[in-house]
Amino acid sequence: MTPSSEPGPSDTVAGSEHLEGTAKHDGAKYEGPCAVVLAAGKGTRMKSDLPKVLCPVVDRPMIHFVIDALEKAGIHRQIVVVGYEADSVRKELQSRPNSNIDFVLQEEQLGTGHAVQCCREQLANQAGPTIVVAGDSPLIQPTSLKTLLDHFNASDLALLLGTLKKDDPTGLGRIVRNEAGQFTGIVEHKDATPEQLEICEVNMSTYLFNTADLLESLGRLKNNNAQAEYYLTDCARLLFEAGRPVEALAALQPCESLSINNPDELRLVDETMRTMGYA
Repeated sequence: MTPSSEPGPSDTVAGSEHLEGTAKHDGAKYEGPCAVVLAAGKGTRMKSDLPKVLCPVVDRPMIHFVIDALEKAGIHRQIVVVGYEADSVRKELQSRPNSNIDFVLQEEQLGTGHAVQCCREQLANQAGPTIVVAGDSPLIQPTSLKTLLDHFNASDLALLLGTLKKDDPTGLGRIVRNEAGQFTGIVEHKDATPEQLEICEVNMSTYLFNTADLLESLGRLKNNNAQAEYYLTDCARLLFEAGRPVEALAALQPCESLSINNPDELRLVDETMRTMGYA
């Protein structure tokens, strides 16, 4: 599949920049999996001057646990999208032994879709699949990532969403399936019908793409929504509507549902990780 020529963020990639001091690649096709880690946000509700991904859990900036999980799952190529306090995030991650991370600057916060769109140059030589994960999800599990990769590699998919079945899915996007159990879409909580609100399988913002399909769908994203942002979730809809194979797999573990949006949630995740033996 070739990238769309339709105008959109793919044409200008406004507010993106490849930072100095990042990993160097010779342009050869990379056959292994690649991760795009979203780490550009400030995290205003955290009430900290630190960028959100550098807020500590178990005495380490939380993004280290995300990179650790990727490495343990065999995903050794990583592209980290930075924004707020970009240099601080870059310097922190470059302190890792044998760091081989690309950094891309998202100057304007125009949504998750735009964040990945900023990586288009880095993904041009990516022949293997691309997984997109959040940099503020330190409880992401290597076993979950490996399960997703194994399923993806055994299939011919454009996109595999990592999902979770949650007893209380309030506020989260629901995974909609047809009578045959096949994925048909994601509906946000605020847009869900009473019947859809009963769905307990939720989207956890972990996406494993065929890279060509990712680039093609990014080129067709629109920002015609109330926030005027480009949403990565729309890639799932665009690919499904185009007849490309999209699946959702409930491979994530309950601990991975814990989000960090404020100091109380940060403390809860810290306590949970200590209980799980991360300390």
